Amino acid sequence: MTEEPLSGTSASATKADAGGPGYRNVTDAKGRVYRIGETDREILGHSRKFMVYLPWAAMMAISVFEYAYGSAEDTLSAAHGWSQSNTFWILSVWTFFQAGVSFPTGWMREKGILKARQAMFIGSVLALLGFLSISHVNSVFGAILGFGVLGGIGSGFVYSTCINMVGKWYPERRGGKTGFVNGGFAYGAVPFIFIFNFAFDTSNFHTVLDLIGIYVLIVVAACAWFFKDPPQNWWPAEIDPLKITAGSKTAQSLLKNPPATKQYRPVEALKTGMLPLIWVLLVITAGVSIFGISFQVPFAKEVGFGPLVAASSAGVLSVVNGIGRGVVGWLSDIWGRKNALIFVILVLGFSQFGVLWAGNSKNEFFFLLFAFISGFGGGAFYPMFAALTPDYFGENYNATNYGIAYSGKVISGLFGGGLGSMAVDHWGYDGAYILAGVLSLIAAGLALFLRNPGYPKGKPVLQDAQPVSG
Repeated sequence: MTEEPLSGTSASATKADAGGPGYRNVTDAKGRVYRIGETDREILGHSRKFMVYLPWAAMMAISVFEYAYGSAEDTLSAAHGWSQSNTFWILSVWTFFQAGVSFPTGWMREKGILKARQAMFIGSVLALLGFLSISHVNSVFGAILGFGVLGGIGSGFVYSTCINMVGKWYPERRGGKTGFVNGGFAYGAVPFIFIFNFAFDTSNFHTVLDLIGIYVLIVVAACAWFFKDPPQNWWPAEIDPLKITAGSKTAQSLLKNPPATKQYRPVEALKTGMLPLIWVLLVITAGVSIFGISFQVPFAKEVGFGPLVAASSAGVLSVVNGIGRGVVGWLSDIWGRKNALIFVILVLGFSQFGVLWAGNSKNEFFFLLFAFISGFGGGAFYPMFAALTPDYFGENYNATNYGIAYSGKVISGLFGGGLGSMAVDHWGYDGAYILAGVLSLIAAGLALFLRNPGYPKGKPVLQDAQPVSG
């Protein structure tokens, strides 16, 4: 087994400074700095695996906001006298703020204004207020302010902090880890989907919603206590970034997903053209996904399926949505992030036509099958974007860069939820689902233009060269 340096490194690469007794900084030929020598246990006091499991648990807790809300809408409407359009817009406002706060959260974290632990604590309190508002406030405006604005901001603080945390601690093989954490944001809602469908009515909705809010508060706050970012430029001590062992899992991942050639500041990332393209792709794919989440249960009921099929389709969508994120994240370390993303977007697009056909055919088996496929495609693109961003632009400014990319969900929430409702009103489910499918196929075509801005087309990441001394 041979050892080969990353493309662009040179045998003259040396440490830039001593840095301190526990680490040193090394610089490759492209000028990227890696801080090596410190282990995760020296920094955290325990394994960095905790920075996967804790964000995962927190993401599971806040998933009830988005993925179970659709199953609660009928009871909320009956309890408060809201129309279907009212409940859809409440979720749309939540989506707007959940995604919109990602950029300012990232900016404050990178400026040192907001620590990861603080962001999580604030998020947990705001999440509680969100559920208390739809439990005790009858006015639509009050629910929009409480659940949509406060709950959205709280969820956004938690989401963006968790996603960036795992990427910082696993810079060498982030696909599978990011997908695993991101998956919790979907299947964590499954128990609540069934609670809302079978044990939630106007006689107990106060108690159920209050308890859910308290649950979210406790889980997120408990996880927050242990959150800590690694130092800037940190790289795992056991992996020399200038000397990768060929044939290892790390080498395989870096071959398909080369690390960023520099730490791009947000303005620099925007100028490459790749960050704006990622934003556009996220707008389209997240919009289609939110449409499916919002309308799958109403569509199932519209065509005459019973509550068990409707609830099961939503449960299947959430489970596969979450598991799919982990699976595709792992596969992206093998296939490459871009190839995995294109595959997922195609699955999302074609599944929209399948759900529509099965519903119109009143075929319960195929409806659940296509719900399964739609759920897979409707979530797995999120960890791809979350991993692509630091792959292309580095980790130091990833909280801000990914915040810009994820802000595309602000637009997605508008046309996926609120405008999706208008599309159903004007064109029926047929027109709305066909439009969703076509938009996904367009996004798959646009994704072909993605490339790591620091590498010429077709240039290998690992190449034959003399080993670089440590």
